[in-house]
Amino acid sequence: MPKNVIKKDGRREPFIKEKIVVSAVKTGANVEVARKIADKIEKHPKEDVQSSWIRIKVLDELELHNPDWPKRWYNYDKNIKRLHKSGLV
Repeated sequence: MPKNVIKKDGRREPFIKEKIVVSAVKTGANVEVARKIADKIEKHPKEDVQSSWIRIKVLDELELHNPDWPKRWYNYDKNIKRLHKSGLV
């Protein structure tokens, strides 16, 4: 079970399963599906897991349920996160 997430820049953060649930729900997944996806990720045997690995696995799971959900995630990531990084939001 992951205890830490290794971010792109090398920082470590505690693994918080609810972040996966929230992200999946924002794509259109219902809470039940979102929790199932988060449960699968949580079963990863290593203590440290790369954020990129989590992203790929979540997107793969979303795709299995609805092909539009990963597209929504990419749209959110491209538009909203960019605004946060620029300080506009």
